[in-house]
Amino acid sequence: MEAASIPSSVAHDDDHHHHGPPEANQSSSVNREVLGILLFIISEIMLFGAFFAAYFFIRVVSADQWPPGEGLPVAVAATNAAILLSSSVTMHWTDLSAKRGNQAGMRIGIVTTLLLGCTFLFIQINEYLHLGFQPKTSASASVFFGLTGLHGAHVVIGLLLLWMSAVRIFKGKVGPANYKGLEVPGIYWHFVDAMWIVVFTTIYVL
Repeated sequence: MEAASIPSSVAHDDDHHHHGPPEANQSSSVNREVLGILLFIISEIMLFGAFFAAYFFIRVVSADQWPPGEGLPVAVAATNAAILLSSSVTMHWTDLSAKRGNQAGMRIGIVTTLLLGCTFLFIQINEYLHLGFQPKTSASASVFFGLTGLHGAHVVIGLLLLWMSAVRIFKGKVGPANYKGLEVPGIYWHFVDAMWIVVFTTIYVL
């Protein structure tokens, strides 16, 4: 018995489907946007690492006076740490609300997070005004302003990202089906919060 021949039209269709490169295959379970922000955060960690290296060199190797001036306001910095940690909690609540379709939770969460972030910046700037020393005072003072100022710049960037997310939330464009635009800024904000804990512990406590 002869084998059934494959119609030429089917064969041409198969050839057509196999033309060109194969479709891209996502080998990782991590979303592309999330992977992108994680890689960016790694580069930011290296940037902070350079500043920390300068800090340890000045404090340990050159034995420059630390803390600069008459001392650092540890209690104020600790308050700011508590504020940022609280903002991480509200940001996480906002993310969960988006995944559950809770519009009220998203709006309250993002507004609270923004207010806490702005409060942190206000306290930080007020601290600068009452320190009693400037970046040009000494090498230690330069490193102090460099590290805390670098972190403050990241807080500003984080607030801008959260503001854009807040606009989308209040327009009703964030929900269970499209929350990645909120999740990515949230990851960045958690990084900013965690980095302040490192800065606070290194600069104010040690």
